[in-house]
Amino acid sequence: MPQKIILSLIPVLIFFGLSCSGDRPRTGYIELDEKPASGDALVRLLGAEPGMLNPILSTDVYSSDIESLIYDSLIERDPQTLEFRPLCAEKWDISPDGMEYTFFLKKGIKWNDGSEMTAKDVLFSFNMIKDPAVNAPHLRNYYNDIRSVEVIDPYTVKFKYIRKYFRALEICGTMPILPEHIYNSGDFNNSALNRRPVGNGPYSFDEWKTGGEIVIKKNENYRGPKPLLDKIIFKIITDETVALQLLKKGEIDMMSLQPLQWEKQTGAEKFLRRYDKHKYFLPNYSFIAWNLQKEPFSDARVRKAMTHLIDRKKILDKLRYGLGVIVTGPFYVNSDEYDKTVQPLGYSPQQARQLLEEAGWKDTDGDGIMDKNGKKFEFEFLIPAGTDFSSKLATIIKEDFANEGIIVEIKNLEWAVFLQNLNERNFDAVTLAWQMPVESDPYQVWHSSQADKGSNFIGFKNDRADSLIEAIRETLDKKQRVEYCHEFHRLLSDIQPYTFLFCSNSLVALNKRFMNVKVYPMGFRIIEWYVPGSMQLYSE
Repeated sequence: MPQKIILSLIPVLIFFGLSCSGDRPRTGYIELDEKPASGDALVRLLGAEPGMLNPILSTDVYSSDIESLIYDSLIERDPQTLEFRPLCAEKWDISPDGMEYTFFLKKGIKWNDGSEMTAKDVLFSFNMIKDPAVNAPHLRNYYNDIRSVEVIDPYTVKFKYIRKYFRALEICGTMPILPEHIYNSGDFNNSALNRRPVGNGPYSFDEWKTGGEIVIKKNENYRGPKPLLDKIIFKIITDETVALQLLKKGEIDMMSLQPLQWEKQTGAEKFLRRYDKHKYFLPNYSFIAWNLQKEPFSDARVRKAMTHLIDRKKILDKLRYGLGVIVTGPFYVNSDEYDKTVQPLGYSPQQARQLLEEAGWKDTDGDGIMDKNGKKFEFEFLIPAGTDFSSKLATIIKEDFANEGIIVEIKNLEWAVFLQNLNERNFDAVTLAWQMPVESDPYQVWHSSQADKGSNFIGFKNDRADSLIEAIRETLDKKQRVEYCHEFHRLLSDIQPYTFLFCSNSLVALNKRFMNVKVYPMGFRIIEWYVPGSMQLYSE
């Protein structure tokens, strides 16, 4: 199951991730000696309905979670070592100058309709990504430096670069691949296949009940090691309270927990007899994004003032029970690329007022609301529906900002509508999180070329930032690349296009009947899980 190479958007603090079991299979207080068995299903919470299941077009974590089980790429990272290993490719060659990457495909890999995967499918998928008419700007930017893709024969394909790129092998090898004979006609962006995908991975699409569930089933023709679980059922439930009730009833096997649920609502002995609770870090950060293309957030002084008005320590302690760490930049806090010398801007209404006054914002008419040139300081704060943290965060910000004469209107939108507003740049401020790959490239989110149509939805444009981002991409020496990352980190901290919030713990509850659940640095591998025969609940 390849990791998606792009950064994926997630509503703040809803994560799906890895749980950890002991070395011996167990359930509750009973030790089991049963061997791995096929069968049963995993019922997993999906906190919002995906817009589609097309790995070239989708950008959110909900789609990615499902797509990673339906589609295989050419290579993948070893879950433990994080080194690359073959998947659909049996091997690969890299030219001495690092400009050409040749992949040799395994024979006999089948798409779900029985057709064989070939190098033509790789070329077709690359062409779709590069086609400006295809809604994939978030992905396209990673392929800008590829000069060509050449089909050598049905099982050999070569990528040629125009310049070196530190993630070149990953970009080529983990590129989403779709079957050409299925997707090569009609409107790719709006194809009905985007809701009934045809893949080549360990699971195949079964059904999608809008507003209800998405079901994937074991791919019996999968060329690699077949999963043991027959089905994975993604229950679409946007209300976290309802989801927890269903979890406690045993109608859901796995879900991410909110901090309140983790600390206060899942500690009873009855719950812990049925579920394991697991806490761990994955590369992510949450943030509040300011639309730099709109006043007043086009002014860096105003953005810095906003950060000074947000008491991140209080929010982390009050809303997340301290389950996370405050961050100051766009890289994973536990990585070398993250500059640990950068200190968070402190909570200081006094400094905020000084900055706002410098930017021309004062209460000139004595009504308690700041104004400038006859315009009141008010803005709309978009939050995704169904996220308890986002709602509480927005409420705190609304109240604290009101004390300083700033009006905040909270607008709660369903996930699909929320994403549409982002894509259309129709917002003042939003709160979200980015889930990152192992090695993060800031180009997707921060380069000016992505501002009009891409993941740089705040419209951030800065010449020095562009130069640093481009240098990061082209520098193969890690020590030098880290220096560029640190300078970029400091630049963002200085001008605050985001108010960076937290790298948060992933909090997961998982039914104890699932065995062989192992901890890996970047997530779990459901295809390794099984349920002993005597404990299976679901059958055909």
